[in-house]
Amino acid sequence: MLASVLGPERVLVLVKALPHVGDKHGETVCCAGVTINGEWRRLFPVSFRSLDKERKFNRWDWIEYNWRSPKSDRRPESRHVQENSIRVLHKLVQKERHTFLQRIVRQSVLEAEEAGETLVLIRPKESWFYWEEKSPEKLEQQSKEYQAAASQLSFFADDKRPLVPCPFEFKFRYRSADGQPHTATCDDWETSATYFRLERRHGSATALERMSTIFNQQYVSAGMAFAMGTHSRFPKTWLLVGIIRLDETTQQSLEV
Repeated sequence: MLASVLGPERVLVLVKALPHVGDKHGETVCCAGVTINGEWRRLFPVSFRSLDKERKFNRWDWIEYNWRSPKSDRRPESRHVQENSIRVLHKLVQKERHTFLQRIVRQSVLEAEEAGETLVLIRPKESWFYWEEKSPEKLEQQSKEYQAAASQLSFFADDKRPLVPCPFEFKFRYRSADGQPHTATCDDWETSATYFRLERRHGSATALERMSTIFNQQYVSAGMAFAMGTHSRFPKTWLLVGIIRLDETTQQSLEV
């Protein structure tokens, strides 16, 4: 059994999932990354918007933190992070990313299951990105949840405004390397943020067109990977928690 408190541990951040609202922790973000040895770590709960500025991190950042074993999550990669111990170190440069991550790419989530893993990186084949508009009822419910969570944010939080739910669900149809077809709904925060950034500049229709170009052409031609993770309550259900631009290039040595 894992010790009650351990650390420090260092990981390369790959995943920041969409914020979710729970009764126990309020608005939190499930994050994930890999250690220098290529071992996955699931970091939860992280009250991301309440973190001090110097503790906020992004994809490709190396971070360090102390942790304890979760009480209700027995997935082997899971870590209950001590938020006040988070240190952002430095960013992994683009030319080193392929070499570092290619060694942990699996053929499919089935291969990961057989290895006893609940987080995995796969390269989708024949992928197609598309979107579906959320119902007014779902948007209203999500808005109420975010409003309630915002009222509980720390006094020191930089931004206490409620999050705005994205009006669309972003999805992929794809085949894994073993040839099996899949459909996945994207739970990646960066994808939703991309929509809002483009929508503010160009309007909704153009934003969606540009996202289609990004994920159906640019990422596919350069190199794309999916970070997949199991649901905490449904271990056979895999969620798409990160869409990662992972170019197929020759890389240099890794620095940590």
